[in-house]
Amino acid sequence: MSFFMCENDTGPTLGGPIGPFYDGNNNFVCFYLLKQKSGAFAFAAAVACQLPRVWIRTPRRKQWLSLPASFCVVTLLPLPVTDRSPLKVSPALALASLERGSRFDLAVYWQGSVREIHLGSHTLKSHGIKVAKIHKFDWLALIGLLILVLAIRTVHPFYRFVGKEMMTDLRYPFKTNTVPPWALPIISILLPAAIIVAFYIHKRDIYDLHHAILGLLFAVLTTALITDALKDAVGRPRPDFFWRCFPDGKEVYDKVTGNVICHGEKKVLNDGHKSFPSGHTSWCFAGLSYLALYLSGKIKCFDRKGHVAKLCIVFFPLLLASLIGISRVDDYKHHWEDVFAGGILGVVVATFCYLQFFPAPYHSDGWGPYAYFQMLEDNQNTSIIGLSGIHSSSSPANNASFGRV
Repeated sequence: MSFFMCENDTGPTLGGPIGPFYDGNNNFVCFYLLKQKSGAFAFAAAVACQLPRVWIRTPRRKQWLSLPASFCVVTLLPLPVTDRSPLKVSPALALASLERGSRFDLAVYWQGSVREIHLGSHTLKSHGIKVAKIHKFDWLALIGLLILVLAIRTVHPFYRFVGKEMMTDLRYPFKTNTVPPWALPIISILLPAAIIVAFYIHKRDIYDLHHAILGLLFAVLTTALITDALKDAVGRPRPDFFWRCFPDGKEVYDKVTGNVICHGEKKVLNDGHKSFPSGHTSWCFAGLSYLALYLSGKIKCFDRKGHVAKLCIVFFPLLLASLIGISRVDDYKHHWEDVFAGGILGVVVATFCYLQFFPAPYHSDGWGPYAYFQMLEDNQNTSIIGLSGIHSSSSPANNASFGRV
């Protein structure tokens, strides 16, 4: 016989036999509904007994999904949608427990585990070109963004008025960079990309790899474009502007306006008018904040289980970005307001770009990109069975022939 679940005052318990039902391909289907009294969680699922395929239906999607019977054998009890640690129970043990009338306190099946069984079937070799073609216009936009970033760096910055009385706050020593400019692409792009590739090697999911890399590049390049545009428009002098303007220490000011008359190297002087916002800080916060969001989704940081170690992993990229920002103040290359603004800019842009491709990390689907779940839905559409296509058979012989171990 087959089993289904029902509700009473004490919670979900085993119910009597129902069905069997058959789809158009003569596959056995037995469905039931589980719903908490709070209405926060509801699933319709199927119970299969020694059958090759089973059909599952979720009320939220109003669709039927065909799955291997080995992945869905018995029940799905109410759990918070953020709980993604289903108890693994073998088909034989599950059926034996059902026949004994046992109650399950944990889910032996969860929808997320079904989704994750598809991982590894879409690799760079099998689907890489296909995914890239779908997003060819995104890559063209990314190339255009890179061209704009390179072009805007040739723009002459605004030369803000700097009087003699202002030089008191602009006489800090001219020091070398603790973090050189050539290290920025390594820290903000290559480091996150290497971790993303490591996850791809483990999961073998081209959708995750492609969208994570695409989102990362958009985050960093968009931040770079906004940062350089603001630098040129604002023209704020750096804290070491005095030594850029007067490398020999001899001050010269216009007798009428009182503005500085600099005689330093033009390239160094132009860079001296690009204090706001901090480019080092915005770049690093863009790339490393994106990495922090990516990691928090992958390790399920917000699963409400209280694993502080996961937070330590997520906070490490943010700590690294913060230390780089602090180094810019220590090197007298930026005022603290420049670093603060650069950090905010990087975090905001990274968040927007990440959410363009991935659900929020605290979401139950935060571990994968939107495109992956859309691909699953598209595949499921080929296996949908409408209720009108399911016709029942009330034969006692058939009822007795299913569910025997």
